[in-house]
Amino acid sequence: MTEKMQKFTPNWISPPGDTIADILEERDWTQVEFAERIGLSQKHTNHLLNGKAPITYETALKLESVLGSTAKFWLNREFQYRESLARKEELENLEKHSTWVGKLPLKYLMSIDILVKKRIDKKNKPLITKEVLQFFKVASPEEWKSKYGNMNFAFRRTKKDQSDIGAISSWIRLGEIEAERNETPKYARSKFLKSLEAIRELTELRPEEFKPELLKLCSDSGVVLVIVPAIPKAHVSGVARWINPHKPLIQLSLYGKSNDRFWFTFFHEAAHILLHDKKNVFLDEFDNYKGESKEEIEADKWASNYLIPEEYLLEFSSLTSKGAVLTFAKKINLHPGIVVGRLQHEEIIPYSWFNALKDKFEFVEVEEQNN
Repeated sequence: MTEKMQKFTPNWISPPGDTIADILEERDWTQVEFAERIGLSQKHTNHLLNGKAPITYETALKLESVLGSTAKFWLNREFQYRESLARKEELENLEKHSTWVGKLPLKYLMSIDILVKKRIDKKNKPLITKEVLQFFKVASPEEWKSKYGNMNFAFRRTKKDQSDIGAISSWIRLGEIEAERNETPKYARSKFLKSLEAIRELTELRPEEFKPELLKLCSDSGVVLVIVPAIPKAHVSGVARWINPHKPLIQLSLYGKSNDRFWFTFFHEAAHILLHDKKNVFLDEFDNYKGESKEEIEADKWASNYLIPEEYLLEFSSLTSKGAVLTFAKKINLHPGIVVGRLQHEEIIPYSWFNALKDKFEFVEVEEQNN
């Protein structure tokens, strides 16, 4: 979104009565004579002139006969006046929410062309607030708080002070916008389970190879998968939620950017879709968090066992050399980086070991190269 020309918005608002008064002056009519000609009481005529009484369809027809022009002209004049009053009141209300809008990642949203680039100052904040409300598709900050600020997050956090609700809600909204562009059939659990078998086989491929197939397999089973770059201060790796009773959404951020994190997060979010309540929003951070909720523990266990089945755990726990990791990964048809990530997570090996076996993902760069 580029800088747009601002519409002329004068700080004065002229009621239709001003136009009527100008015509009366030209014709040298008194207000009393005008009231007699149009068939209204003097009190109602006075209210009409100062904007207290609206121009109705009936009044517009009378004005057409008495003063000329058309009923449509008078109705449009009335509409423009009332709209201007409403916008003035809205602007005054928006000025009260400068603290709220200041907690959102405005500079980031401007950098990705969601908001018009402008100085974030007292003068512009009401306009910025209006744009932010349009971005979230809510009427006021109160509705934002109800829809996004109070979302029922089951959010596993390594550091609670890193949970910036402004950044998180913006990231979530970007995913919603992307999901709205995706048309999928109704969710089919059995088909999704079958798709996950094929998706697991994609873990050994590079992003440019697996991404189209991953998106298709999810879409064909009724699951919307979107990848939205991480927003500063959000510290979110993925979210699982239901947009409606028939449309689940998995949203990934590439937070961390290593393939072990990506694939574990994907299968973790898939577990939430398969196992847990449709009303909850499961927002996850991948940073060695411990002491999670019951649902998070279940999703972790499901994802771990899906990637490395339980029958291989005894052999897995003895992997302490790079060669052994490569042999084991090939045996179970899994990328060795994922094996390394779990070995590190379970403290079988130090976090400094075998990181060269992991891949780094940069989906945005891949997409740019393909465009």
